[in-house]
Amino acid sequence: MARVHLPGGLSAHTGGLECVDVDATRVGELILDLTLRFPGLAEPIRGMAIAIDGEIYNDAPYHALRDDSEIYFVPPVAGG
Repeated sequence: MARVHLPGGLSAHTGGLECVDVDATRVGELILDLTLRFPGLAEPIRGMAIAIDGEIYNDAPYHALRDDSEIYFVPPVAGG
């Protein structure tokens, strides 16, 4: 199962969990699984990039996942 690491601010939507295992073969399936399990995540993760095994993607719903993939949701960064 892929391991999903969530930024600390999202743990309020997951009952305190900052790390969740998800059985998904593609990013779109992973996001669907997360939002079905934790409906409060749907809005906050919408604008986030996703890092898959150290590679950051802004839009990757069809990107394949391995059983041992490490996924991080990356909040938008502002500044200048």
